[in-house]
Amino acid sequence: MSESLKLATKVLIVDDHPVVVSGCRSLFASDSTVEIEGAGDAKAGYQAFVQNKPDITVIDIKLPDVSGFELMRQVRKEDPDAKIIMFSMNDDPAFVVRAIEMGAQGYLSKSDDPRLFIQAVHKVAAGENYISPHLAEAVTFSSAAVRANPTTKMTTRELEILTLLRRGDKIAEIADALGISYKTVANTTSLLKQKLNAKNHSDLIRIAVEMNLG
Repeated sequence: MSESLKLATKVLIVDDHPVVVSGCRSLFASDSTVEIEGAGDAKAGYQAFVQNKPDITVIDIKLPDVSGFELMRQVRKEDPDAKIIMFSMNDDPAFVVRAIEMGAQGYLSKSDDPRLFIQAVHKVAAGENYISPHLAEAVTFSSAAVRANPTTKMTTRELEILTLLRRGDKIAEIADALGISYKTVANTTSLLKQKLNAKNHSDLIRIAVEMNLG
């Protein structure tokens, strides 16, 4: 094996849009120090992480099965030292704060200049943290808004269940997707109604849709 391959930084991108993975791969086409792999959902992403042990895992928050936050929780449970960059269309500072609190080393918006993706990969590979400049500024100047955002009052599990409710999943389907009991989901849903002042289950789903999670 050549020295360049030995030293290559393995990057796993978990995103359900092949064009995103292809675009990221093209950014490093002339850089032999970075190898890009892709997975289309959280289940495939977790399997690829366990099997291939990437140096960096880039996770889209909005995945077709469970959210990127849940995948990050699973990855960090498997490897507490895993380097993770969250990648999303959502520029809400509350989501940036949530990702960093959960242990992500970076956060990028899909609307960012592609060159920032290259910077993020190299900085995180070197052991540094990276948030795209406009998001870092937004977090700095919106601390009050972040504190007021209802997502900051939720546990990771509550946020995950709310995301799946937004998608239209039933309680039994959520329990199956997350590997937890029906009772746990039902109890958490009741707590979410209280936290978000939802009148009933339908109102809770409406609130989840309006929050545009992920």
